[in-house]
This record gives sequence, structure tokens and C-alpha cells, in this order.
Amino acid sequence: MPWDEVLPMDQKSQFVSEYQRQTVSFSELCQRYSVSRKTGYKWVRRFELDGRSGLEDRSRRPQSSPNETVGQVQEWLVEARRHHPSWGAKKLLKLVGARHPGVVLPSRSTVCDVLTREGLVRQRVRRRKPSHPGRPMLVAASPNDLWCVDFKGQFRTRDGRYCYPLTVTDQYSRYLLACTALLSPNLDGTKRQFDQLFEEHGLPRAIRSDNGAPFASTALARVSTLSAWWIGLGIFPELTQPGKPQQNGRHERMHRTLKAETTRPPEPNLRRQQERFDAFRREYNEVRPHEGIELETPASRYADSERSLAQAPKAITYPAHYETRRVSENGGIRWHNHWVGVSTTLSGKSIGLVEVDHEIWDVYFGPIKLGRFLEDRLRIEDDRGRLTRRHV
Repeated sequence: MPWDEVLPMDQKSQFVSEYQRQTVSFSELCQRYSVSRKTGYKWVRRFELDGRSGLEDRSRRPQSSPNETVGQVQEWLVEARRHHPSWGAKKLLKLVGARHPGVVLPSRSTVCDVLTREGLVRQRVRRRKPSHPGRPMLVAASPNDLWCVDFKGQFRTRDGRYCYPLTVTDQYSRYLLACTALLSPNLDGTKRQFDQLFEEHGLPRAIRSDNGAPFASTALARVSTLSAWWIGLGIFPELTQPGKPQQNGRHERMHRTLKAETTRPPEPNLRRQQERFDAFRREYNEVRPHEGIELETPASRYADSERSLAQAPKAITYPAHYETRRVSENGGIRWHNHWVGVSTTLSGKSIGLVEVDHEIWDVYFGPIKLGRFLEDRLRIEDDRGRLTRRHV
């Protein structure tokens, strides 16, 4: 069944309410709720005919089914399944057919339906994918408009220890800001490296990364502890779409060169590997002509940022008409004496809420929209309209 057919009632009502206000085009409204235009028009038509009750889910069960299984055969299949709980429909049909020659057996799909109705199929729990802001759109027009970061694939040095190279480049100039050999892709080591980069080169306007840790998380809007720190410094975290490394193509191309010239073969230990990375970085920035910038060197195109770490904002501020709340250590906020879950990655940070409809609020952390707060349910939904946090 299509996902857009099974949205909760409050989501459908909210969709119709926004349609009636006509604040956005119908196409944009359907895209916001991840539904097709056909489904959107169906909801509007039902609401106009039957009011709110017309938005309730309707049974899709046909009046009759040619696949309905004869009761005796069904009993045999169910009994066989109980004796062999790991057997699938194909094996069960073979067994029942051998025991009862000449009986007309149902199809495999019908057997699966029977077993499901009898509660003999354990439903697979599907992992919910976190929401994603979509394709990155920023284009660098000058140095420090956009930095790109990633961990190049890990490998072992000759002493058997893993090396995780953390790489950071300036997209406009292709300047390789850092290539650091770390023992693991953890938050502490990554944050220390960015502390050094911000002290040495200043602050970029945005940083682009993939969706892996520690750059992103499965929390609302995929905000991680690291990206929350960036936002607090006035840096916008931009994520590539999952499975699309080409959206960070310039950085990935640098990784190919890095791998070919520094890891084949690997060095005896991490210290020697770092020395090799440092030598590569100097040559890549200052000697090697780069075809993407008309055979100039990255160093000739790069300059430190005018925004220093000392100039970073002390705290995130919101417009006067926003409600502001501080996220507690347990990852929630207080709302009229009730606890509402937000995210532990934002513990100690302030978020802003702006009312967009009756008891419906958009929730922001700095420039990042976390989701939508449904006051009547005391829960926050992500941008796909899925409720992701329960109140306690």
C-alpha cells in the first residue's frame, strides 16, 4: 500500500487546512506532505463532500476473493505450519499435497495470507529512515563559502592499526585544509581537528558532509552533536543525499588522488603515515596544478576567512514572535507543564517555535527546521509528517 495513502487523520486535516488557506501552490503542498497530486485532490474532494469524516481510511478489501481457500485445506496448512514454524508457503504446499493427493491447492500468495491471518507470520520490524533535507544547493563563489569534509576509507598501517584519514577541503579553491590520520572516526578527534582549523583559517559559511557519524545522526533533521556545535558558531551544516557521493564530487575526486599517492603501500605506523599525508598536502596545495581551476594551484586561490572564531555568535537568537525553549539534559523541553521530546544532541541548546496554525508550531534550531510540533499530541513530527518522539 502506498505510504501516501495511510497518513494519520490529523495530517490529512492539516493538508486540507493548508490547501484552503492557499499560502503555497498545490504542487508544493503535495511535495511537503510527500503525497502525489492525485492523492491530494482525492482528499480535498472527499473533504468537500463528507467533511472531516471523508478523510478517514476506507477499507480496500474487495467484496469477494477468488483466492479464498477452502476451510479444510486451510486447516491442513495451519496445522502443518504449527508443526514446522520455520517452513514457508512453498514447503507447506508440498507437504499438504503429498499427504492429500488430488486436493486442489491454493497459490503461495494465498497461503501467505492464511498464515498472516492466523498470526503465524512474525512481522518484520522495518527500520525507519530518518528524514533528510534533500539535495545540497549551496554553490561556492569565494573561499570559505563552503568546506567539504569526509573520512576517506579506513585502512591498516603495517603495524596492524587502523587509520581513518579525516579530510577537509575548500570547495571554491580545492585547497586541502586538513588530512589527519585518526585512530577512529569519533566526535572528540574530529572536533579537535575543526577547533584547530577554525583557529588557523577562520570560519566557513557552510560545511558539506555525508550522513555518517559524527557529521550527522538519526535525530530530528539529522542534527548531531558536531553539527549542533557548527550551527552555534554560525556555520550551516549541509548534507549530501544518502547514496549519492557525487554531490560531494570534488572532494571524492581528491580522495582518489590521496589514496593513490599515500596509501599504496601504507606506512609502518600512524606517525609515519601522517608525515606522508603532510607531504602530500603541501604538494597538492602549492605545487600540483589543478585542472579544475585552470591549472593553477589551490594555494593561489585560497585565503583565510574574514570570520574568526572569536567573532562567532555567543548564542543563537530567534525573532521576537518566536517561543524559545531550552532543551534539557534528557533531550526535552517543558510545554505547559508537560515534557516534549526533542533530541539529546541539542541538550543545553535553545530552540525556537513559531505558530503556523492552531496548536501547530514549526520548530527550529538556528536556521535548521527540526520539524513540526503538534501541541494537542505533545509530539514533534519530522518533515515527512512522521511522529518521532513520545511524551512521558
